[in-house]
Amino acid sequence: MGSRVEKETPLRRDARRNREMLIAAAREIYTDQGVDAPLDDIARRAGVGSATLYRRFAGRAELIEAVFGDSLREILRAAEEARSATDAWAGLTAYLERIFGLLAADRGTNDLMTTGIQGVPSLDALRKENHKTLDNLLGRAQEQGMVRADATAEDLQFMLAALGRAVPGSTVAAPLAWRRYLALLLDGLRPEGSHPLPAPSLTPDQLNAAMLQLGKVRRPRTGRAD
Repeated sequence: MGSRVEKETPLRRDARRNREMLIAAAREIYTDQGVDAPLDDIARRAGVGSATLYRRFAGRAELIEAVFGDSLREILRAAEEARSATDAWAGLTAYLERIFGLLAADRGTNDLMTTGIQGVPSLDALRKENHKTLDNLLGRAQEQGMVRADATAEDLQFMLAALGRAVPGSTVAAPLAWRRYLALLLDGLRPEGSHPLPAPSLTPDQLNAAMLQLGKVRRPRTGRAD
């Protein structure tokens, strides 16, 4: 029995080391290229074969969960803090500034937050919490007279996704440009000088469809774990 344990331990140690190397390599590549980077590139960066990656992770979603689970849970905590703010407008702006800081710093997080990637438990929980937070803060800010009455959480999510997708393109030339455009977006929510909107807000189903379509623009093209 003892000799069997001694033979199995190095194998478990190797498997754990390979998993850790794959997660580290995926984090580096996702930060630079986004989550549609080829899985074979991640295996090469980690110094292992593609078959090893496919043994360690059942699919791309499982790898994404391993890489981003902690950072997504950090955003969940930020959402809870924002909802506790007495001044709903201050809570909303602080929450969005925190999120956009992450979107500007990490291409992978940007992909997760602005497209309809499915099957990642932490991300699924974050989407629900994010909608709950925006709906709560927007409604309270409207009651406090700080936001135009016809704005919806779906309006805000759509605009944030559209702006968020543009953030990586501006960070190389102007790393803080997103602050200007987020401020312009937020100014559009204010009641002063607002005009009737020419079309209705997206429904939740329409918003989900739009996010999924946005994600298809850069979805993976190859790889068995997709």
